[in-house]
Amino acid sequence: MADTKSGRYANSNATSGPSGSSSSTPPNISQLVQGPANLECKDFQEYLRTRQTPETLEKLYNYPPICLAVYRDLPEIARQFIIRILFVDQPVPQAVVSSWGAQRCAKEQQEATSCLTSLNVWRVTAIPGGLAAWELSPTFKKSVRQILLGGGKPWPMTNTLEKDSKPRDIAFLDSYAMSRWRCVLHYMVGTGNRNGTDAEAISPDAVRILLHANLMKRDERDGITITRQGFQFLLLDTRAQVWHFMMQYLDTCEERGISLPECLSMLFQLSFSTLGRDYSSEGMSHQMLAFLQHLREFGLVFQRKRKEGRFYPTRLALNVTSKESADATTAIVTMSASEEEERMQDRGYIVVETNYRVYAYTDSPLQVAVLGLFTELLYRFPNLVVGVLTRDSVRQALRGGITAEQIISYLEQYAHPNMKLVESAINSKSCLPPTVVDQIKLWEMERNRFTYTEGVVYNQFLSTTDFVTLRDYAQSIQVLVWQNEKTRTMVVQKNGHDDVKRYWKKYSKSAG
Repeated sequence: MADTKSGRYANSNATSGPSGSSSSTPPNISQLVQGPANLECKDFQEYLRTRQTPETLEKLYNYPPICLAVYRDLPEIARQFIIRILFVDQPVPQAVVSSWGAQRCAKEQQEATSCLTSLNVWRVTAIPGGLAAWELSPTFKKSVRQILLGGGKPWPMTNTLEKDSKPRDIAFLDSYAMSRWRCVLHYMVGTGNRNGTDAEAISPDAVRILLHANLMKRDERDGITITRQGFQFLLLDTRAQVWHFMMQYLDTCEERGISLPECLSMLFQLSFSTLGRDYSSEGMSHQMLAFLQHLREFGLVFQRKRKEGRFYPTRLALNVTSKESADATTAIVTMSASEEEERMQDRGYIVVETNYRVYAYTDSPLQVAVLGLFTELLYRFPNLVVGVLTRDSVRQALRGGITAEQIISYLEQYAHPNMKLVESAINSKSCLPPTVVDQIKLWEMERNRFTYTEGVVYNQFLSTTDFVTLRDYAQSIQVLVWQNEKTRTMVVQKNGHDDVKRYWKKYSKSAG
């Protein structure tokens, strides 16, 4: 008779053999091989298409700022379609719309049509004669007409204000916005004050959003640590970081008792504001005042005091919803010489040697902290940090969900320009020393040499004939994971255990 025991089977690239039983059932092999999902940083259109239902979109289109943002983000051909049928009070045949473009632009027209349909901007309807026609959403049409012609309720932040006795210039707002946003990034890499005693520490709301977005996770041993998606988040540009962060915040609006359409409308009103100008918060609801305080904590607006009736939108708020930074030219003009030098250093400041030494020409605490995620820091000077890639430092990053490819990609992205001029870098795709790249990948493979499969162990067979019979049956239905005829032991997949068990009972009765 065979003895069965549930457990897990570990398969190694070096050796093969069954493991002992485990009290906890591990995930199946497909889950282990797949690993954690990559970061999905969706733009505004993708956010509306994938996260909002048609009913919710109709509610959002009641707010003109949201409709203006949707219109601005559409392809150029889609915007032309809207303008041409905006003041037409009856459906327009699809054949007529298709005739507006040349045949060579058929692909672009199809993409524009699909975009407008997925966003519920227009819908298919029938006209007399059975022809298919396009009809703009009445709610969207009404709001866009208000944007172009005026009318409707005024935006709350348009109230007039007396001249500010202590006005804030653009340079101050830029510095304030980045200092507040860097607090979030510093917290993610472990340089922020997580005890909440520092005045610059991030709020509990920001921590909850980081956990909700899976940018950080709670670990029983290390507390709150960065995840694989969090590391990918650090590699994004600032505008993409802020938008992804705000998108995760919007997902939690209902839990906070705040209206999602009102939050989106407020966010887009800020994106259409003027940098360096102050706006009034009088007339805002309690929900929007709470939302404004959250934006203040994240650096999207500046307000001296919580109860002050004026605030200044920062560059983060103006650029958050646009695909391209609308004020990029202004940013370059107002950038000082030292900031320009720092920006050049950000593009390439890391030197990696064949002895695994890493030299980073930077004094940014954030950049140093990111390097500390996968290197062992040795020395730190005013404008230079020296570290080394070790097995332990890389394995610690791998345990946190960071992959070898991400580490290599980060080092390549911020490699010093002189590294790209080396002969070996010119002849290869990577500017990093091949030995370093290979070793990082080998350290990852070392961790991944074991894969686990849920299974059931069969052993203690009374005869070799019984073992061979059951083994051959398990192999015939393709559920056999491992077998050893000498010890009369085999492992079958958990999902095949019931079939093998039934066959064994049937075989035992016929043999008896």
